[in-house]
Amino acid sequence: QVQLVESGGGLVQAGGSLRLSCAASGGTFSDYVMGWFRQAPGKEREFVVSINWSGDVRNYAPSKKGRFTISRDNAKKMVYLEMNSLKPEDTAVYYCAAKVTGSYKYSSWGQGTQVTVSS
Repeated sequence: QVQLVESGGGLVQAGGSLRLSCAASGGTFSDYVMGWFRQAPGKEREFVVSINWSGDVRNYAPSKKGRFTISRDNAKKMVYLEMNSLKPEDTAVYYCAAKVTGSYKYSSWGQGTQVTVSS
């Protein structure tokens, strides 16, 4: 099973950008669909975006397409989330997750990285 560690969160002003990174270890990275989720205070965790093993299929939550971009580097076992034009409502803990291609559930989760967008 793959282990995941996120980094890159922080405090940014509205309109700014951040790039989150997720480092994977263990497992065969290319076997996994990688996803980003987020959880805002007092809210349930929500899906943001996923990317397939080869990087050519991306699925975005409808409200996230256009400002958020996911990418992956299988050689480095990394997945990234580029976030632009950030809004205060993007404030949340962002989680990296992995699921074996063809599986329904994400089986591996990182510990999360805090993103705070100030107005």
